[in-house]
Amino acid sequence: MTLAIILGLLTGLSLGLTGAGGGILAVPALMLGLGYDMTSAAPVALLAVGAAALVGALDGLHKHIVRYRAAVFMALMGALMTSAGIRISHALPEQLLVTVFAIIMLWIASKMLRRPAERAQSLPPCRLNPDTGRLSWTGAGTATLAGIGAVAGLFSGMLGVGGGFLIVPALKRFSNLGMHSIVATSLMLIALISLSASAISLAHGTLIPASGWVFVGAAMAGMALGRQVAPHIAPERLQQGFSVLTAVVAVIMLARSYLL
Repeated sequence: MTLAIILGLLTGLSLGLTGAGGGILAVPALMLGLGYDMTSAAPVALLAVGAAALVGALDGLHKHIVRYRAAVFMALMGALMTSAGIRISHALPEQLLVTVFAIIMLWIASKMLRRPAERAQSLPPCRLNPDTGRLSWTGAGTATLAGIGAVAGLFSGMLGVGGGFLIVPALKRFSNLGMHSIVATSLMLIALISLSASAISLAHGTLIPASGWVFVGAAMAGMALGRQVAPHIAPERLQQGFSVLTAVVAVIMLARSYLL
């Protein structure tokens, strides 16, 4: 149980610091650290990431930096795709799922190591109304938010991740929201998508072992710690450290799947 606590704390801490890392690390932590297979790790990871993200989202709501209407809308779009993702996860061989997951992790690591590109001169489709300070629900903006939510939901069901690794860069690319607002909104969306996917999985008869519940509780504690520590660490250092860790875990997963 001690290892479950440590791994859960680290998972929640990474999610709290980056707004996007918990889901990527939760599945490998459960597989490599606690001996879960991919199918059994996914629902535990979803529950842990969802519960931890909820802690962060509540903190963002308290600070009035969550775009909750956008988060709920994207979550609804994601929920429509979650069941499809779960069906895909049960239909494909575990080695293929691990390979896809590792490739995504390596891609994320490479993106995070690069310097952030300058914002394009053209207005993004999702932008704030300067008069009200709220998002303008234009046709292009609504379609963009729907697409982000749908893709996040699909990966949530298929790979047991919250989708933050897609949500954060997507909102940075397609909106003019500030980074603090993006992270808080991402956490709320991750919570809604992950917890809805967990509910579907549990309704289908999935059982969470005792070590899984310990992992979930520790992840929530790690999130609370991460939200307190994040303002005191340079974002560039966080991105660099997380990208290196993500790449290392991806390589270990591939080696374990193909060589062991």
